[in-house]
Amino acid sequence: MRSVPTPPLPSDLEIARAATLLPIADVAAAAGLPADRIEPYGRHVAKIDLAAIEDLQDRPRAKYVVITAVTPTPLGEGKTTTSVGLAQGLQHIGHRAILALRQPSMGPTFGIKGGAAGAGHSQVVPMETLNLHLTGDFHAVTAAHNLLAAMVDNHLHFGNDLGLDPRAIAWRRVMDVNDRSLRNIVSGLGQRQDGIPQQAGFDITAASEVMVILALASSLKDLRERLGRIVVGYTYAGQPVTAEDLKAAGAMAVMMKQALKPNLMQTTENGPVLIHAGPFGNIATGNSSVVADRIGIRAADYLLTEAGFGADMGAERFFNLKCRAAGLTPDAAVLVVTVRALKTHSGRHRVVAGRPLPPEMVAENPDDVRAGLPNLLKHIAIVRAFGVSPVVAVNRFPADHDSEIDVIRAAAQEAGARAAVATHVADGGPGAAELAGALVAACDETHTFTPTYPPEAPIVEKITAVATKVYGADGVDLSPTAAKDLARYEALGYGTLPVVIAKTHLSISHDPNLKGAPTGWRLPVREVRLAAGAGYVYAICGDIRTMPGLSRHPGAERIDLDEDGQVVGLS
Repeated sequence: MRSVPTPPLPSDLEIARAATLLPIADVAAAAGLPADRIEPYGRHVAKIDLAAIEDLQDRPRAKYVVITAVTPTPLGEGKTTTSVGLAQGLQHIGHRAILALRQPSMGPTFGIKGGAAGAGHSQVVPMETLNLHLTGDFHAVTAAHNLLAAMVDNHLHFGNDLGLDPRAIAWRRVMDVNDRSLRNIVSGLGQRQDGIPQQAGFDITAASEVMVILALASSLKDLRERLGRIVVGYTYAGQPVTAEDLKAAGAMAVMMKQALKPNLMQTTENGPVLIHAGPFGNIATGNSSVVADRIGIRAADYLLTEAGFGADMGAERFFNLKCRAAGLTPDAAVLVVTVRALKTHSGRHRVVAGRPLPPEMVAENPDDVRAGLPNLLKHIAIVRAFGVSPVVAVNRFPADHDSEIDVIRAAAQEAGARAAVATHVADGGPGAAELAGALVAACDETHTFTPTYPPEAPIVEKITAVATKVYGADGVDLSPTAAKDLARYEALGYGTLPVVIAKTHLSISHDPNLKGAPTGWRLPVREVRLAAGAGYVYAICGDIRTMPGLSRHPGAERIDLDEDGQVVGLS
């Protein structure tokens, strides 16, 4: 029997528009942010000057919490809305909370995913502003990235003094629109003055190394230095050619100067939200910015930040890369789980993005949930391996049944994790009060943060450590190309960089068809690529698309303006 029968909610857009918003200066003041560091963008959005980091240094440090999830279905399990709801829930039980989130990419907004402002009564508002441009940070990343691409082509056109091998150029162009036809192109066609013909292509802006640099930079000086270290390709002699070599990094930094300032918004219950950066979750860090966290850590009792996809993806990179870059250590992790995710991991159901759940999946069946529990238990173990206390948040949907929820709660508690059911989408902050209480208790526990590998370890040892200790693989199989890549990076002085494993988010393994907590497999590494400016290498495992395509009926078909000039069709 369903214990929470609820009438249909108004649309997310209707709820967002009905919210009573505070002037952004009032939101900043409530968070203790200095008024002279706030740069308003209209009534309800502002930029925060990075000088606020120093201004806040004498304030107490907030508890630092990452929100992650089990291996998601293609529909997503509601990490963003749970993050918003948890911030509201903490506020509801008397704690000051600030939330740090990535900025949504417009490609998925106009594609199949829709917006990423949360849902129901737990949203970031104004949701249209958040999902459509915001303050232009993505456009700054796009422009800076493409300026470098233009400088590469210009250098080739005017004699190629650096000896850059046109066949070894690794710097593609980007745009914030899903367009599969631009994945692989030939540029420079036409007359001689139109450039040198070469194979090229586009990625989505969120996949740009410039976006990751925006997320990891700790200051304007650090941003400038990281941009200069970007490797665009290699000479005929095999030496790296950087943005600094091309004299492009300075102009790129100028274009990124304003974008480095985090954006301030608010929840539907007027709590402060820092929105900044949006690196791709598969091939990049999948986390919001270091500077946003360095501001938020002194602006509340609890700083909540969301990591992309499951604990094996965004949370692993949060722990192993972002925390080190930020100089911060986490106090707890919230692990979002849904009934539908565990039913999917039973192997008995298939979820397709853009389609409703099959009727048999909505029917009460605690055995299906029980069959999917290994995935939840594996993610609990992943979090615990970092020395962090996990809190399991059951993001409850109206069609979920008490018996199914009971299975999840009992399994989490048996595994030694706190568990709470949250109904924040329907109920806002009060619906996340139980979850907030569980988090407060978890943050009070003593723990020792333990990254997966030491920073000085060789790259191959780091890849192996993530594969075996986090994913549960039996080992790693390097292709000849990957082994050659690693040897080259070591010879060039990049041999101890951190690693990102670029793989599917639909399985803890590299194979999206392996559900639950697969065992008895090895991680195949096809190639290893360098992100020298961001400061890591990424191992490609499987077929990772860095430029999505549109569906047969993308969201762009439904988004429009009504007679009053209001946005309609945005979800």
